[in-house]
Amino acid sequence: MTTYTHSPDLQFSDLALQHVPEAVVLINDRNDIVFYNDAAQRLWGLPRDEVMGQNVRCLVPVAYRADHDGFIARHREAGSHHNVGTTRDVEFVNASGEVRRGRLSLSQVVRPGLPGIFYMGIMTDVTQERHAESILQLRNDLLRSLTTEKLPLDQSGQFLCQRIENTVSDCCVVLLHPGGRDGRMDVTSTTTLPRRMRNALATCVPDAAAVAAMKDNPAVAADLAWTRHAVLARSFGFDSCVAAPITTHDGTPAGILAIYLRDSSVRDWAVDVMKAATPFCTLALGRDAARQRISELSERDTLTGLLNRSSLNRYIETMTSDRQDAVFTVMVINIDSFRDINNALGHIHADNFLREVAVRLQKLSAGRFIISRSSGDEFIVVVPNCPRALAMDQATRIIRMIAEPIEVDDSAITLSVSIGIACFPDDGPDGESLLGHADVALQQAKNEGRGTYKFADSSKNRLAQDRLLLGSALHETVSKGLLHLYYQPQIDTMTGELYGVEALARWHHPHLGNIFPSRFIAVAEETGQIAAIGRWSLQEACRQMAQWDREGIHVPTVAVNLSAAHFGDHSVPEYIAGLLRTYDLTPDRLTVEITENVMMESGKTTHDVLQAIRNIGVGLSMDDFGTGYSSLSRLTRLPLTEIKIDRSFINDFEHDTNAQAVTTAVIGIGNRLGMTVVTEGVETVQQRQLLEDLKCDVMQGYLFAKPLPADELEKWIRTREAGEA
Repeated sequence: MTTYTHSPDLQFSDLALQHVPEAVVLINDRNDIVFYNDAAQRLWGLPRDEVMGQNVRCLVPVAYRADHDGFIARHREAGSHHNVGTTRDVEFVNASGEVRRGRLSLSQVVRPGLPGIFYMGIMTDVTQERHAESILQLRNDLLRSLTTEKLPLDQSGQFLCQRIENTVSDCCVVLLHPGGRDGRMDVTSTTTLPRRMRNALATCVPDAAAVAAMKDNPAVAADLAWTRHAVLARSFGFDSCVAAPITTHDGTPAGILAIYLRDSSVRDWAVDVMKAATPFCTLALGRDAARQRISELSERDTLTGLLNRSSLNRYIETMTSDRQDAVFTVMVINIDSFRDINNALGHIHADNFLREVAVRLQKLSAGRFIISRSSGDEFIVVVPNCPRALAMDQATRIIRMIAEPIEVDDSAITLSVSIGIACFPDDGPDGESLLGHADVALQQAKNEGRGTYKFADSSKNRLAQDRLLLGSALHETVSKGLLHLYYQPQIDTMTGELYGVEALARWHHPHLGNIFPSRFIAVAEETGQIAAIGRWSLQEACRQMAQWDREGIHVPTVAVNLSAAHFGDHSVPEYIAGLLRTYDLTPDRLTVEITENVMMESGKTTHDVLQAIRNIGVGLSMDDFGTGYSSLSRLTRLPLTEIKIDRSFINDFEHDTNAQAVTTAVIGIGNRLGMTVVTEGVETVQQRQLLEDLKCDVMQGYLFAKPLPADELEKWIRTREAGEA
């Protein structure tokens, strides 16, 4: 508490306070102003004779006036003085409509000879100090955002607008810059910009003269941002706008920064903020233009302006992945004998030839084709919606157009080109395969006389296509269900009961349809993908067995084919053991099938892996026995539990005595070695009867059932059980 004493009288002290640089206001116990110095007059802009004797609320910000007397009364009655002796910052609008910021401190005063408690407020004008701090903080934030975060223009522009809106009260900030369709402006702002206002600004197409005029007359920016849209802006509560052109380093207008205000009292402050922010807008637009230029240069061939090879690959990738029902053609075009042109005429004329070829291809395209210069004298044209029949016409047109003479130093030179053509999807599922096949076709065209075109040979490309398809499919097997297991029943010859099932991989491609195992398994082995198929088959077969157990469907055992690649991998036995534990299956429920080639090529590693699998208790079956050249001595050294006689011996089993003799011998060998003998390919009742007579253990074939999906096998089993019951 400050006791305001005077000696020798009050007039002397009041005179001393009258000329201090801070605004001083004194109120009595009725909240009336009894002292108001010169600095207070300058700060509030109200003369002394209009203030003296008035309630102090005339100096209080409008939002707090109604409650101010009650606030002071509560403090007087409660004796609370927590605001006395402290300072706080306040913001108010003076008589001239200017927003001022002051630092207020309050003191409780006793005036000798006068009753009641007086309050004295001392206000220091900190408007400029606060403005400077706000602008400094704004600059720091914008600089940090633009130099460290490296956001794209839409995000950095939104941040810039948001920070200005946080600095200037009750406003909406917009960054306008070229880049919209049909010469329209791009609009960057925060969500505070009303949608209709955004649409109106976005449809604005400033004429070139108006944009150029901004360089010498910044007021043109306000015309573009405000005058043309004032009626609409006022409907959203905006009463004015400050705007400035954003220019490049050489002064060329590159955009407009506009601050739409709902309170004109902050206009001067908004102008100051706009001046501080404009250089950062220039930086943001310049960086975005540089990024676009770099991106354009990275996507274009510098000589012809056509797409480069990497950009073309992205287009083709999009066409093959997003438009799977599309049919399009890829043409690889090469200028015949271009080296001779280069040597005879020099690089300058040769470059002119390449530019002319690019121009002619673009003219022929009329904007419909995707055109690229992929290297020296090679161009690539992608023709959308172009099946094979139309591709011939397009190739012929290209050859004829480029063959038209080109004038060089008063001489007419005629070019010829050779073209290799590949069609999607017939010649490949993706850009890599299509371009590879088109390259091969191009070489064929050159070898056969040049100046012509050749299509990719689908039969020669099938294996490469399969490799690519399979490589993609294996990665998508689980997520997209491109690979499935079918199950073919195996029947106990003596009892007729279900002995087990053989799991067979099946592949249905969404566009190529069903692909036979003979087609994709061989490719999988050649590309090293068979290991992935085998592990997936083991896991899926075990999972399905566990599901059948839960559903009360009894399948005694499942046989899964593995390739030679698995038996060179010491981790396979533990992988199998882990699956059995995971799905709670006993080892006798699983049989691993190997081909006779594994036995022929078996070394120590293969033998160790086979033995480790057998030690788990899992069965080992030799598939397709009799089709290779293995010796019986090797047969006895492997820990086999089962032999499968290849279907080739059963095809004409009823009439071929040699096949019957071999089958009889194999069954006898298997029985003597304690192995179960399974015969594949049983399709007739007569074949079944002969195998029963020969005491074959197990039969498998279309006579009993074809390979079935899991749900159809369940129905097959339930139907048999119902029939037996």
